[in-house]
Amino acid sequence: MDAPGDPEGPRPPEGDGPTANARETPNRLSREQLFVLISAASINFGSMMCYSILGPFFPKEAEKKGASNTVIGMIFGCYALFELLASLLFGKYLVQIGAKFMFVAGMFVSGGVTILFGVLDQVPAGPVFIAMCFLVRIADAVSFAAAITASFSILATAFPNNVGTVLGSLEVFSGLGLVLGPPLGGFLYQSFGYEVPFIFLGCIILLMVPLNMYILPNYESNPGEHSFWKLISLPKVTLIAFVINSLSACFGFLDPTLSLFVLKKFNLPAGYVGLVFLGLALSYTISSPLFGLLSDKMPHLRKWFLVFGNLITAGCYMLLGPVPVLHIQSQLWLLVLMLVINGISAGMSIIPTFPEILSCAYEHGFEEGLSTLALVSGLFSAMWSIGAFLGPTLGGLLYEKVGFEWAAAVQGLWALTCGLAMGLFYLLEYSRKRRRSKLQNILGAEEEQRTLLPDENQS
Repeated sequence: MDAPGDPEGPRPPEGDGPTANARETPNRLSREQLFVLISAASINFGSMMCYSILGPFFPKEAEKKGASNTVIGMIFGCYALFELLASLLFGKYLVQIGAKFMFVAGMFVSGGVTILFGVLDQVPAGPVFIAMCFLVRIADAVSFAAAITASFSILATAFPNNVGTVLGSLEVFSGLGLVLGPPLGGFLYQSFGYEVPFIFLGCIILLMVPLNMYILPNYESNPGEHSFWKLISLPKVTLIAFVINSLSACFGFLDPTLSLFVLKKFNLPAGYVGLVFLGLALSYTISSPLFGLLSDKMPHLRKWFLVFGNLITAGCYMLLGPVPVLHIQSQLWLLVLMLVINGISAGMSIIPTFPEILSCAYEHGFEEGLSTLALVSGLFSAMWSIGAFLGPTLGGLLYEKVGFEWAAAVQGLWALTCGLAMGLFYLLEYSRKRRRSKLQNILGAEEEQRTLLPDENQS
């Protein structure tokens, strides 16, 4: 089931600059590469802290302000919808805007709107509160899309031969944000009230802005000829996009539903609910660097990671409730265990997607440089955003209609479908490659016979 093309993964762009330095000193980080890692780590950590802090207490506060579970899910989900639109736009025009400016500006706006979210409890309950929640989340989504799209492009430019390893290693900081966000948010909420968690995190993000303005290198490139539509029309990229949708939806589904389910089922206080989220975030944090390293060192394993990662994720969501048809009693230890395994399977599935899309783009004639990296970065962010919108939106709706157990099972079916589809695609790809290889061997043998026959006649 080996994929066609270069077995070593994405090829680095040619020429001078940071990518050339990456090839010359593969075992040692240059100063520019180190600064890029610090900048990317700061946005991964800060954005995940801001994203995950809502889980333990915001649904409860929103219910007090008159928001239904469906509306709460839409508040979570609108973030992803507008991140989708912004990612496509920023990915297309990143070269014209400038990667560094987009990164720093996105971080600055994100810090400001996080602080604004902390004063929403002063807004009157009802439609006014709900409308303000949507506006602030939309602004945060656009700013985050700018920063993360620029971050992916800069990373892939600075580390052309180790995209999977670098992205996997930086997921440690994303995981730390997911790990620290819920318990820290729950603690600050219980100790100081609604405002303090958001003001505290917003100030941390704003303090990172001048640091990144100073240390982040400035990369320039010429605009490319290809578009998102040509990239997404490639069959392999389309399937991987659905995988990204599914995995993102799995994470997003838990935001508006898991805390309410745990509070109702096990009667845990808000501070302990954050610790339940810890199982997923911690296992994802630990496993991601390993899968990133394996994706770069052994690219042929990526297909197996994508297939089995999705299948394992599907099993986890079937047992998360668990689904009633299994007749297994819901227990806290089982819930935490499934979250831990899901964190590992998510790392297995998510990390190979970016280098796989990049390899496929290069194989189909996309130019090697910042413009293609921007397209892939924007596409990845956009596809992630679709799932992050559908996950909490449908999750909140299904939670209201059929309960957490069946809602989680429906989410598991999505992952199961993606895993089976990827497996079927790789089998067909392997079969086509074998037939093409046999045909080439036959044609080569016939050509050899034709060249030998005239020689025999002459002799």
